[in-house]
Amino acid sequence: MTRHSRQLRGTPVTQTLYTRYQSLRSRTEQLAAPLSPEDMVVQSMPDASPAKWHLAHTTWFFETFLLAPNVPDYTAFDPAFGYLFNSYYEAVGPRHPRPQRGLMTRPGVDQVRAYRKHVDEYMAALLQTPLTDEMKSLIELGLAHEEQHQELLLMDILHLFSLSSLKPAYDPAWPKDAAGRRGRFKPLSAGLTQIGHGSSSFAFDNEGPRHTTYLQSFEISDRLVTNGQWLSFIADGGYHTAALWLSEGWTLIQEQGWNAPLYWQHDDNGWKRMSLRGLEDIDLGAPVTHISYYEAAAFALWAEARLPTEAEWEAAARAGLLEQVDDVAWQWTQSAYSAYPGFKPSTGAVGEYNGKFMVNQMVLRGGASVTSPDHCRLTYRNFFPTDKRWMVAGLRLARDSRQPGVVNPNDSEFARDVVAGLSEPNKSVSPKYFYDAAGSELFEAICRTPEYYPTNAETGLLRGIATQIAASIPEGAALVEFGSGASEKTRLVLDAAPHIAVYVPIDISATALNKAAQALRQRYPKLVVAPQVDDFTRVLTLPKQADGHTRVGFFPGSTIGNFTHEQAAQFLRCAHGVLGEHAQFIVGVDMVKAVQTLVAAYDDAEGVTARFNKNLLTRINRELSADFNVDAFSHLAQWNADQSCMQMHLVSRVEQVVTVAGQRFHFAAGERLHTENSHKFTVESFTQLAASAGWTVRQCWVSEAPQVALFSLQA
Repeated sequence: MTRHSRQLRGTPVTQTLYTRYQSLRSRTEQLAAPLSPEDMVVQSMPDASPAKWHLAHTTWFFETFLLAPNVPDYTAFDPAFGYLFNSYYEAVGPRHPRPQRGLMTRPGVDQVRAYRKHVDEYMAALLQTPLTDEMKSLIELGLAHEEQHQELLLMDILHLFSLSSLKPAYDPAWPKDAAGRRGRFKPLSAGLTQIGHGSSSFAFDNEGPRHTTYLQSFEISDRLVTNGQWLSFIADGGYHTAALWLSEGWTLIQEQGWNAPLYWQHDDNGWKRMSLRGLEDIDLGAPVTHISYYEAAAFALWAEARLPTEAEWEAAARAGLLEQVDDVAWQWTQSAYSAYPGFKPSTGAVGEYNGKFMVNQMVLRGGASVTSPDHCRLTYRNFFPTDKRWMVAGLRLARDSRQPGVVNPNDSEFARDVVAGLSEPNKSVSPKYFYDAAGSELFEAICRTPEYYPTNAETGLLRGIATQIAASIPEGAALVEFGSGASEKTRLVLDAAPHIAVYVPIDISATALNKAAQALRQRYPKLVVAPQVDDFTRVLTLPKQADGHTRVGFFPGSTIGNFTHEQAAQFLRCAHGVLGEHAQFIVGVDMVKAVQTLVAAYDDAEGVTARFNKNLLTRINRELSADFNVDAFSHLAQWNADQSCMQMHLVSRVEQVVTVAGQRFHFAAGERLHTENSHKFTVESFTQLAASAGWTVRQCWVSEAPQVALFSLQA
């Protein structure tokens, strides 16, 4: 085969693979560019590898598993490299001892780069030939393998530079982890959930098979533990209190003299840490990193919490409860690294990739600031021994839910969210809490006001296209409605599609849900109605009645406009997970239109919307022992042109202090409590939003003025 670098000619699949191959291999070189030849040869500890070795080993992978078996008469660049740069593949043959990789002064860096160029040229030629499915899978594995070594290269260099008296910076402009607020616990209910990778896209073998597991109800922090919290742990004697530590961890910190995370050091000016930017002051609001499992477990016990299991972490991430998921630090879980039910290693040498390490290690989830772009997935299972802390590892806390019979209304999710919202500089309460029984009835009354066009416009549109929607729904499908309310619009679909077998209405208001379900059972005696009381924005599972049926999502009413762009995208992704790989999702949105029309719809002449808005305060008074003077607040609705949304507020008429859940909150005269956003869309803007969450617009119907729209999305 002739080596060359001419423009690739092949199938779209091979063209895509080559583009990715070329881009990823170039990124490895870019990461190594700030390093001198001396930097690239040193091995700082047995767990680390020289940068030169990373460059060569990732090249060896492609040569060994792709070029040698598939390119006739391929000649290895240097036969000795198979011994020097094999990592742990027993089936491939012997290898240079790992702790002695830093002793390989030869081949030099220039020779390793020549090796990379040699293999890259042959790979370019190979990618112009027809590829078998096995070859494509190996290329995907090789690309993911190199991404892992890009991360390892950065972590190994940080460890090396931390040992230097000069404390050099790898890159003074390397991005900092953003500081922010401390985490808040978010609850998830008990029930069956599925975890693990289950689609046709690439994943490592240890991420599957996808399987069902049961979760007890639990709470999990939405953010990672900060440096400031860790300093409190240190100040409280955390590293000197044996009761906090697992036995092996306590022995380890005594032997090693640990008194802070790795790369922290204390001098007369306080605490500093070593990073890829060099030695710097501790940022108290940034997440703590470079801690071992033992340290994470000890801190969790000190904080009267625990580490999440990996199933809890994945379920919470899928439900959209977590921030800092994969952009700061890998997160320790309390799950031992072992095989999922039904796991079988791949045949051949690549079967050694993960399965052989499934013992004496713990699982970390998420991703880190040094992780390669697009490398992470919610199912990704990283793993390390309990004593290691040179990798970028942090933690988020979890705890068991309160025991049955122990009820404290001030410790409910409602209370925590309200207190958190009132504690912010710009006070706010989530609009999902509008819908108690009175709020649900008031919203139905809003829908009947002459100014509130969305209901009539969407109902008219739905009535006109119901037969088209029905024709797209498979026989025996389950219709799943998110935020169903009274299910009035749903009846238009059910009337047009009697072949729907199951209807699953999901709503946070049990009263409204049960009332609607009872009416539907009377009207459609052959339809299985399976209501589910849940926060529809983070549904993980559906009632068993929906099992075995093709699922079609239904989300009319333009409620998606109440979310921020990020929340809307996350909801669409969660819905995708619940509905399935090839699901259809019918979503209603409100369109951008004249400002006077919009303002009137949210501030009707009869004052129904104002009563609906103020009912939120009434609910807080009733359920959280609050003392809001409802009459001391005015309803305000206004258009925000920059964000293309209507905003609702409650405005304090006077200066006042309000007690909520045992805490006092000051309101200045004229201060606003933000209660709702209602974003408006164009066809283009919603298409982009759907695409960002993995949905394709299959069809769009737009009503006459005042315009609303229904989108049929395809997963």
